Amino acid sequence: MNNLKTPWSDKADTTAYPRPQMYRPSYHSLDGQWNYKIQKGNLDSEVDGLFDGVIRVPFSPECMLSGVDKCRLTNGFVQPDEVLIYRRKFPTHEQDRLAILHFGAVDYECKVFLNGNLVGTHIGGYTSFEWEVSEYLKDQNILEVRVVDPSDSMPISRGKQKINHGGIWYTPTSGIWQSVWIEYVPKTYIKSLKITPNLDEKFVNIKVNTNTSCEAQIILNGKTYPTQNGVACVPVNEPREWSPEDPYLYFFDATCGEDKVHSYFAMRKFGMGKREDGKPCFMLNNKPYFMTGMLDQGYWSDGLYTAPSDDALIYDIKLAKECGFNTLRKHIKVEPMRWYYHCDRLGIIVWQDFVNGGGNYNKSAILTLPNIGIKIKDSNYGFYARNDKVGRDLYYKEMDEVVAQLYNCPSIALWTPFNEGWGQFDSLKVCEYLKTLDNTRLIDHASGWSDQGGEIRSIHRYFISFKMPHREKRPVALTEFGGYALKVDGHTFVDKAFGYAMYADSSALDEALRKLWQNQIIPAKKQGLCASIYTQVSDVQDEVNGIVTYDRQVVKVDAKALKALNDELTAQ
Repeated sequence: MNNLKTPWSDKADTTAYPRPQMYRPSYHSLDGQWNYKIQKGNLDSEVDGLFDGVIRVPFSPECMLSGVDKCRLTNGFVQPDEVLIYRRKFPTHEQDRLAILHFGAVDYECKVFLNGNLVGTHIGGYTSFEWEVSEYLKDQNILEVRVVDPSDSMPISRGKQKINHGGIWYTPTSGIWQSVWIEYVPKTYIKSLKITPNLDEKFVNIKVNTNTSCEAQIILNGKTYPTQNGVACVPVNEPREWSPEDPYLYFFDATCGEDKVHSYFAMRKFGMGKREDGKPCFMLNNKPYFMTGMLDQGYWSDGLYTAPSDDALIYDIKLAKECGFNTLRKHIKVEPMRWYYHCDRLGIIVWQDFVNGGGNYNKSAILTLPNIGIKIKDSNYGFYARNDKVGRDLYYKEMDEVVAQLYNCPSIALWTPFNEGWGQFDSLKVCEYLKTLDNTRLIDHASGWSDQGGEIRSIHRYFISFKMPHREKRPVALTEFGGYALKVDGHTFVDKAFGYAMYADSSALDEALRKLWQNQIIPAKKQGLCASIYTQVSDVQDEVNGIVTYDRQVVKVDAKALKALNDELTAQ
């Protein structure tokens, strides 16, 4: 069993309000101790005999912080033919108001019962969902959640989770892995907000979605702005522009009858343009802006998918900024909303990957053929192991959910629909559809290998030196590179560690990074490179190519020296 503790393991706490852009004070966390049972079965299976014990929600049974002994799990994780059943009791706090039951994320498919009544089902392991459950409430309540998780035994969205894990593939995470909570609202209440800043015209559009007809109001800086057909156009005179250097947020209230939510927005604009030398570039607030970032997979030695606390989330973001990075690429995972809130307020740009599935594709062919001039169109579903139409349809459904959930986050600059051919299909059509959901951000249609001619030329480069491509008219981004590895004894997940280039000690690693930046990245920026994403923030299980160990106990690099390199890289 992995016993690598982070600095927050012994004081883990997930009870901070889960949705900072939809804050209400009538919040009651249901995180904490639940009974659990793992047994052969499916979503219609009831508990067979006694419960196995107690699990700490929202930590998955596969991780240390859940309190579940891994010896109770077959091969250390919930199997595809098993059902994970949770149950807990809770009181009704407010009898005269509606009750909304929220789940941050449950991996993968679940059924939820309240006092024996089926509340609903949800498919997809990365997005939030909620139900109004007032009709089922009693003074004392029993909440039951049944979960099945096929992992990679089916072509579903699963990210880096793999039954036969190792190398760049990690232990499956099953069940509830983000917060569960209940909140009480008036009979007419605000269901959601959609916030669209317009920096050029100096206003912000705020759409207020309510459960029944109600003209809402926006209150900003002491002034009230009524909505018309649910939308308020709020002027922002002399806007203070959001950037990693000045992450200024505007806080406001949205009201509808007796309901009120507290939220925020930022005045910023992402786009593409040209530098003074005529080369294409990324733009922030109508000015050229070089995005230097790291790949961030969001794994924790004690909590797997779930950070042990808010302070842990903040630590990774601050460490990236201390090293001079202004961007994080959230890789094949959707984080809890608090992570995006901290990116918004601390000031770091986010590139957001969508989570993919699909079958076992021909990785070598997809990597090799483009390099010899053969491009395989991703409408060839068989070549990309995407023949399953149900899986392709689920991808679109989950894209709808992810964009709706993250649209309001000021820090998100770019969407990545596909990475290295994993689950890739119809990428240009997918981008067209994505733009109907959100036309305010950049799109990296196929990160790394299987370029289909999208708006960005996206390149991954390990093992060999990076050189700018010739005659490329699109913005060029180095969306993965480096992966330099250092194994720190006592802070590794396994004895046999993985990395793209191994170094003996921190001094050797620092020198290799200096050469990498000065010999490849900085010269490429001068030649037109628009962005670079180094692999990666932290070690993850077998991988030891993080700038910090998996347990966040040892920073392997000289942060000041790395910041100096990034400062040189981003200097105009």
